[in-house]
Amino acid sequence: MVVKVFMSNAKVCRIALVGAGGMIAEHARAFGSQPNVELVGIYNRTKAKAETIADESAIPVVSDDLDLMLASSRPDLVVMAVYEPAILEVATRILAHPVDLFMEKPIGLDVREARALREKAKVLGRRVWVGLNRRTLGSTQAALDDLSKNPGARFIYVQDQQSLDTARAIGHSEPVINNWMYANSIHLVDYLTAFGRGEVVDINVLQPWNPEEPGVVLAHVSFASGDQGVYQAIWNGPGPWACAVSAPHRRWEMRPLEKAVFQNAGERSLNEIQATEADLQYKPGFLVQAERVLGAWRNEDTGAATIGDALATTELVARIYGLDYGAAS
Repeated sequence: MVVKVFMSNAKVCRIALVGAGGMIAEHARAFGSQPNVELVGIYNRTKAKAETIADESAIPVVSDDLDLMLASSRPDLVVMAVYEPAILEVATRILAHPVDLFMEKPIGLDVREARALREKAKVLGRRVWVGLNRRTLGSTQAALDDLSKNPGARFIYVQDQQSLDTARAIGHSEPVINNWMYANSIHLVDYLTAFGRGEVVDINVLQPWNPEEPGVVLAHVSFASGDQGVYQAIWNGPGPWACAVSAPHRRWEMRPLEKAVFQNAGERSLNEIQATEADLQYKPGFLVQAERVLGAWRNEDTGAATIGDALATTELVARIYGLDYGAAS
């Protein structure tokens, strides 16, 4: 049981949830544990699923009508996690209300939808944050904190593995499978933009994506800072999800992503970083992510990932996979 301590000098944030899957349940735990937060409503097309989460988190308003739920619960912030084909439509309906939005990645079924949603948010003047929770893992934070103290150039090596057969086996529709790099590879590609400093200035695709025969995808990415990255994906074959970042003083490696080890220059031994309490008690990255989003909602500079950050990663996915249908708006 989490006991909330309300501070009189912090504005209470009223939060409504959209969706009722496992991700929303985890976000309800993370956001609901924070001081000065009220979970006020939840919407899902299948009301029974929403009622289960509402019972667990003491949410008063439960509805299978999105607009009715938002009107009756009057949230300040909406937390959304829905199936990929519904992202653009549901997010657009939410943004029609005077609320801010925190949404799970991806921010659209493909790069065109992602650009359209960012533009809608911009036109409406809504603030949107995105669940790029790999950035808030304790492992990632330990590496970023250490690397920030050394100005030396970074080399980022990202290893991705995907299986379209597995995606089909767990019930994803063909439109999602055809855009699986946006739905799932974004988890790994985002490490390039999280660790690489400055804008992406060049992408050299060494082994291109072949949708007819998915296999190896390999790309070299250059950043304005001088940082360099390599992205490797193995499709329909064995491989890890991993990220390594080398700097002159130290090499960091996350494999699995939730675990960090480092190797000092001139040494062979690996030094392990202990998992944070936040990542042990909550879905990894979710508690720190909730703290940052709430701080950003209160106009603090917390580094919470924005829709602009998510779009930059989405466009990098599109360019690596040869799916970039024009410049960003």
